[in-house]
Amino acid sequence: MINSRSQGGVGPDVSTDGMTYWVSDKQPLNDIKNWRKVTVANFQKLLVATSDKFPKYDLAENDKQRHVTILVHGYNQTFAKAAAFYEKFCGSLFDGPDSLGLCILYDWPSRGNILGYEPDRSHARLCAQDLTDILSALFDWLTEKQQQTINNPAKACKAKVSLIAHSMGNYVVQKAMAAAWTRKNQPLLVSLINQLLMVAADVDSDLFDEGAPDNNDGNAVANLTYRITALYTGRDTVLGASAGLKHFGMRRLGRSGLPHRPPTADASSPTDNVWDVDCSSFFQKNVGDIHGAYFLTEGTLNLMRHVLRGLDRGVLETLGVTKGTAWP
Repeated sequence: MINSRSQGGVGPDVSTDGMTYWVSDKQPLNDIKNWRKVTVANFQKLLVATSDKFPKYDLAENDKQRHVTILVHGYNQTFAKAAAFYEKFCGSLFDGPDSLGLCILYDWPSRGNILGYEPDRSHARLCAQDLTDILSALFDWLTEKQQQTINNPAKACKAKVSLIAHSMGNYVVQKAMAAAWTRKNQPLLVSLINQLLMVAADVDSDLFDEGAPDNNDGNAVANLTYRITALYTGRDTVLGASAGLKHFGMRRLGRSGLPHRPPTADASSPTDNVWDVDCSSFFQKNVGDIHGAYFLTEGTLNLMRHVLRGLDRGVLETLGVTKGTAWP
């Protein structure tokens, strides 16, 4: 876990002492006493040592390659809620013989002010500064790794780097990736992030369209990512309230999906790597919390697994992975 919270990692505000780094082999993870704080240098060593133990695959089997995944939770989550969410999600996709690899929780002190646009967004922008530092450090490490690989192919990285964001965590990711893109002077780099899953994203639906208010951010996200997949449903009443109360009718990506497929950016922008999946049919009629159900439903979890593996969208559609059971 990388933690930006005050009060020793459990507080409601951004820590003024900077990010802290934690590891754990005890449960439950929602008890901070079951985590052990380590230095950033030790955290990096442990991360590299773990990824170096991943199996090595040829390019033809790249769908089997393991991941180092950063999970960014949504709004209004205490430390205990965020850690419990992370523990359950890891049990679904990052545990056992079919594990996708290693998942890291980025725990930001989110707040949920449904009636107020700026209180939520300004706090998320503040938290994004720490995630920018994480992505920038990751960029530097990957750049060095690429140089080492040129001289010695045996040193090639055995892991893909992916990112999963939920709800307003997507806004944190949006602002962080835009800042990292600017900080690194818009680098011509083979994707910093291999797969980005934007789950129930509380961001503008036209994020990736030319001329949209946030398109500079969307352009940065698209340039730094190999493939972006937005999981959405019109049944998400949480995001319906977000659009109506905060954004004066602007639809949320996690509620409506992309307004244009592919996004209508200029010819120089890589928009073919942005797509969406309507997940409405995965959820039973009586599901109360559609906004969080993506992480509790077998069909959507299976979809995430296949997307992270890097299967082509056409293959996923042919296999029926992008469709759930039609519920009355």
